[in-house]
Amino acid sequence: MSSESQGPLTNPGEIANWPLLKIKYNTDPACIEKLLPPGITPGKNPTVNITIYNFPVLNEPEYGYVISVDADYNGTEGEYTLAIGIDQEAAVFGSQERWGQPKFPATTQYYRLIDQVTAKLTHQGYTFLEFSGKATGAGNIPPASATAAPEEFETNEWWLKYARSVDVMSTEFDYPPHVVQVYSKFGTAHIEELDCELKLNESPWDPIATLLPMKSQAKAHLWTPIFLDRKITLAGKLDANAFFPYADTIGGSRWPGESGGPKKTLYKE
Repeated sequence: MSSESQGPLTNPGEIANWPLLKIKYNTDPACIEKLLPPGITPGKNPTVNITIYNFPVLNEPEYGYVISVDADYNGTEGEYTLAIGIDQEAAVFGSQERWGQPKFPATTQYYRLIDQVTAKLTHQGYTFLEFSGKATGAGNIPPASATAAPEEFETNEWWLKYARSVDVMSTEFDYPPHVVQVYSKFGTAHIEELDCELKLNESPWDPIATLLPMKSQAKAHLWTPIFLDRKITLAGKLDANAFFPYADTIGGSRWPGESGGPKKTLYKE
């Protein structure tokens, strides 16, 4: 058996080199547009991207999930990140403060048994995503956002960094909204295609089922990346007045909170 078909080998119990579970589906373009703050525009395709992972952070396993949508900023293609739920609190607040990374504590179940892959995402008692898949063999699928040859490709992820005024009656910012660009360059060590079933359940904390409903069958694969480069930089400012309604979010995510136009009363304490 070739090394390509066999996949990467690790020591028993090793927490590094777990494959990422990558899930994609299409939604209504209008749904994505409603979630994007002024200055960030929908991408070419109305694609929802879900990454479920176990990756060593602070020298211990971090189980987590990332939910994003295809979106562009200043003509650069990328993904706007709505939510990053992780299971270790130590990495939450520093990531929010320094980079605007929308992290919060949540529970991720993700494992493989022979050819069966299972994942469940739970936040504040709501299991809002259930995934089951069967590995069908090695694949050669480059990520949809590839900008170069499949062997090496680049991605951009958009986060937001800002701080509203300490005066609760004010609509000003102590630190105005900035777009954070997360540039990454990857290679691919291994990919396995999955036949899968994805179920989204309603939740007031992670309203993916209601705000980004599935309009196509989900596709999924296991991806073992090679990390080649990563840069986190400030890419530019957003209009503070236009952005203000989008500053109210649910629990550290970028899911829209209580105030602001069509999002009003979406979630209440």
